[in-house]
Order: sequence, then structure tokens, then C-alpha cells
Amino acid sequence: MSKPALHSFAFTALFTALVTIATMAFKVPVPATQGFINLGDTFIFAAALLWGGKSAFLAGSLGSSLADILSGYPHWAPFTFFIKGLEGYVAGYIGHRPFSTAGRLGPAVLGLLLGGLLMAGGYFVAEVLLYGLPAALVELPGNAFQAGGSLMIALPLSVALRRVGLDRRGYEGRQ
Repeated sequence: MSKPALHSFAFTALFTALVTIATMAFKVPVPATQGFINLGDTFIFAAALLWGGKSAFLAGSLGSSLADILSGYPHWAPFTFFIKGLEGYVAGYIGHRPFSTAGRLGPAVLGLLLGGLLMAGGYFVAEVLLYGLPAALVELPGNAFQAGGSLMIALPLSVALRRVGLDRRGYEGRQ
């Protein structure tokens, strides 16, 4: 395995673990849907900005699904795999390159907002299928709050981690 591939694998594995831990350790239950509000999206968003959509897809889908299974919500894992994976991919696809190459925050915020909207919309659809429209409507503000809060934490975290070189550009620049 080449050095850049090893760095990418290690970063993705680290952020997969961080997503799992943040999802499980910091959660507020929502009884209407048997779900919860958590901070896992913070690390999905940070992975998206620092290493791009592919790493964020893997960290989001694997880390969040693992948290669902370990937390006693295995029925959510298949939905979570795709919803959180796509959230990370979209955020990274839009925000990674402008953020990592030029430190541009506008496209980064746009990517995170769109990823967060995709997450809230994806869970809304899943909750309608599992629990019906009334329960899905109860959960929607919580998912929006989770996405917004995670954005506000992930952005300064990503700026700080970029400054110390924990982004794809930082690792590729040291090769």
C-alpha cells in the first residue's frame, strides 16, 4: 500500500471511530421515532472538508451504522448507512477542494448545509416509512438542529485541523 493510500485509510478509520463514539456518547433520545439527536455529524462534516467525499462517505456510513447497531437501534442501520454516507459524500464533493486548497469557507458551508439537508430529508423519508408522517414531523426539527449544530462545531474544528496539516493537502504536501 502506498504512503498516500495508507494515510487515507488511517484517516478514514480514525474518523469512522470518531463518528461512532460521538454518535453513541452524546445523544438525546427522541421517543416518537425511537431515534436520537447526536454529534456524529460533526466528524462526518470534518472528514468531508479535510479528506473529501469518499472518506466522509465511509466514515459516515460505517461509523453511524455501527453506532446504531451497538446502541440497540439495528433497524436504523440500513437507512443510516445510505443517509449518512450520502451526507458525507455531498458535503465533501462540494466543500473539500475549495476548503483544502484555498481555505475558502463559503463553499465549505454550502457543502455542509446541503449534506445536512440531505440527512434531515433522508431521515424524514425513512421515518415516514417506519412510523408515519406525524412521528417524522416530530423528528424533523431535531435532525435540522443536529445538522446545524454539527456544522457550527465542524467548521472551526476543520479549520484548526487544516492548520496543523491533518488534511489531504497537508499529507500530500509532505510526500
